[in-house]
Amino acid sequence: MRFEKWLGALRERNFRLYFMGQLTSAVGTGMTPVALSFAVLALPHGSASDVGAVLAAETVPLVIFLLLGGVAGDRLGRRRVMLGADVLRASAQTALGAWILFGHPPLWGFLVLSALVGSGTAFFVPALTGLIPQIVSPERLRQANALNGLSFSIGGIVGPSVAGVIVAVASPGWAILADALSYVVSVASLAALRMGPAPQSTPESFFAQLHRGWSEFWGRTWLWSIVLSASMFNLVTIAPYFVFGAVIAKESLGGATAWGTILAAQGAGAVLGGITMLRVHIKRPLVAGGLSLLVWPFPLLALAYVAPVPVIAIGAFLGGASFAVFDTQWQTTMQREVPAEVLSRVSAYDWFGSLVFLPVGYAIAGPVASVVGIRTVFFAGTAYMCAAVAALMLVPSIRHMRAGTGAAT
Repeated sequence: MRFEKWLGALRERNFRLYFMGQLTSAVGTGMTPVALSFAVLALPHGSASDVGAVLAAETVPLVIFLLLGGVAGDRLGRRRVMLGADVLRASAQTALGAWILFGHPPLWGFLVLSALVGSGTAFFVPALTGLIPQIVSPERLRQANALNGLSFSIGGIVGPSVAGVIVAVASPGWAILADALSYVVSVASLAALRMGPAPQSTPESFFAQLHRGWSEFWGRTWLWSIVLSASMFNLVTIAPYFVFGAVIAKESLGGATAWGTILAAQGAGAVLGGITMLRVHIKRPLVAGGLSLLVWPFPLLALAYVAPVPVIAIGAFLGGASFAVFDTQWQTTMQREVPAEVLSRVSAYDWFGSLVFLPVGYAIAGPVASVVGIRTVFFAGTAYMCAAVAALMLVPSIRHMRAGTGAAT
């Protein structure tokens, strides 16, 4: 009985296979930010702007191809699209890891191969949102989303911790190759799923399908208002956090091990949040998810004042927990409120809107900080976070949304 309440979704074969592959892939993905940042900083004259450029190189194609990925997932079959995406990402990471180990890739090499990874992710993530309701029973959907988030959270602990050690004692290339291997495991788990036949091709054109997705997205005020808020959050908060976190760690906190520890603490917080979401049923999911993000000023201010690593790690822990709470409530609400046949397309608009300014944030973080200072950039992120949450709480359809019952648009 206890297993059913906490981990019942894992009794279902398809979800269990998916979860094992996703967990492995999440560990590999968790290694990449640490490995990639320090590989770029090791370049001749490597700088925060170079780190931002490489992170942006992955995010730009992710944003560009998301809408195409959403249509592909609904049209061609979600598992098929995810398999192709993981093959592409495994190939790109294998090439980059080997290049770092056996050569000296220039900045453009990082940019090109990171762009290929981002292109694969653009097709993977909208299909993923639509796949989960297909591989788990409806009564276990919230639990499955919590477990899915938990896989990313565990990856966020193990990946950065291992990557920090690998970078310190060996080479970032080995960590990136480990990420490539994790995508191979994901391919194997997806291939083993027992799924019905892929949907037959529809007479609707690509643009007609895209328009249908937009109509479903724009017709829900709670959905587009949260996505709009998230787009600015990524621009002024998340982009500076990842660009300057590695720089501050290298210059003032002891290097890759410190940044790996901080990101691992963030992952640990996300694990706790995910475990909590396995059992806790929240009546107003969007209110709870939005309010949980109010803890993000803590890690931002800790970095701004270059606090000791344990203090920054505590802030990151709280931030990770808030992400887990928000993501579980958000994904479950969207999967329940959006028609299944357009879910990947609506998810693509969600991802597109949320990430559209992230590459801009990566690209401008270094230049802006050179003018106003890193601390001022973090202050701006803190102020925005507080104002955005307050604004979201004024939206009636966010306040009135109840778990499993819907809300006014």
